[in-house]
Order: sequence, then C-alpha cells, then structure tokens
Amino acid sequence: MSIEVKDVMGRVAVAVPADASFADVLNAMRRYGVGAVTVTDADRRPVGVVSEDDLLLKEIDPVRHSVSMYEPDRLLDEHHRATAVTAGRLMSAPAITVTPGTSVREAARLMHDRRVKQLPVIDPASGRIVGTLHQRDVLRVFARPRAELEGEVRAVLPASGAISAQVEQGVVRLSGRVERRSQAIAAVQAVRAVEGVVDVTSEVTADHDDLVTVPPPR
Repeated sequence: MSIEVKDVMGRVAVAVPADASFADVLNAMRRYGVGAVTVTDADRRPVGVVSEDDLLLKEIDPVRHSVSMYEPDRLLDEHHRATAVTAGRLMSAPAITVTPGTSVREAARLMHDRRVKQLPVIDPASGRIVGTLHQRDVLRVFARPRAELEGEVRAVLPASGAISAQVEQGVVRLSGRVERRSQAIAAVQAVRAVEGVVDVTSEVTADHDDLVTVPPPR
C-alpha cells in the first residue's frame, strides 16, 4: 500500500503574504524553526517559496547594485532578488506543490530533482495551502513499526509461501526455494518497492535458470 503525503505531512503551514518584508520572513523562519516559508496570494494559494538560500543572497552578492545585461539569466535573477525587500520579490517561483494524495515516493523524487527541502501541500480542489511536507517527514517512512513493514513485505511475496522474509531495522532478508530464477528476482524487486524498506538481501534459490544470456557478438 502506497504511503501518501497526508500520512506524514505537517499540518502547520508557515506562510507569508507577498508584501511581507525581509524582516517578517526572517522572523517567521526563526519563530517556527523552518528553513523556508511559502508565499501565498490573497486566497492562500501558494505562488512561491522563500528559503534561507534566497535570504543569503543579501550577504553573498556584494555587487548587487551593479548589474550587467550580459550576465547569465540565473545571475541576473540572483542580483534582482538580492536587492529585494519583500517576499514577493525574494521568492523562488512558481511554488512546487504536492497534494495530500501524492505518494511519498513521488514527493521525495520531486524534492530530489528540484533540490528543495520542503513542499507546500495544497487542497486539490481549492488550491489553498493545507500543510507542509518536510524532508524529515518523508524520512518517517523508514521508522515504520516492524510488524507493519513485515505485513506489507509478506503481502507482495508469492502466496504459495515459497519465500519467507525476516525484517531487521528495515533490512529484509529473503529465503526459500522457487521454481524459476525470474521468480526470485521479481520477489526482490517487489520488496524493494515497499516504502520503508532500507535494503533487501536474498538467499532464495531456484530449480531452473530461465534467464537467457545472449553471448556478445564476435
């Protein structure tokens, strides 16, 4: 069963309006102990995110008042945001969001691909922010109760009981005997796909190797 964002997300959304000042944004981060805040419009729909990295541009851009039109677009954008004094100009936009029904695996992939540490969670109907998903929330899948993880692992294994599983600190050890080698490989792949599994080791043996290896051309 896929774990969804709603199962692990934080129900508190730290957000500021677009006209919030630099000081307001910094104070919100410090008060709630977060590294980023969501910027919302008048209807509480996310329009962007201001992170600590965005605020640091004030310190690391010593020539922010001297901008050349020949600089790369990324540097020009950083220059402009380094001179910003409101959340609407400081923010990175558009906001990258997920919904409560998004799978945690998909959200984790989005975080990795877009290099962000948290995602605003929005109501799919209204588009309004309803919570925040942090990296630490995603990592909670690896702290699932052992019995719960064992149950899901066994659910994806063959019903014949030919393969047994033992779970210890998220690592699954498979053992048993099957008819074909492809069945053993499929079992490992199925277990790896279970959210919360850290690793899989297999001691499953097979009576027949049905994986044909084609020799390289001479």
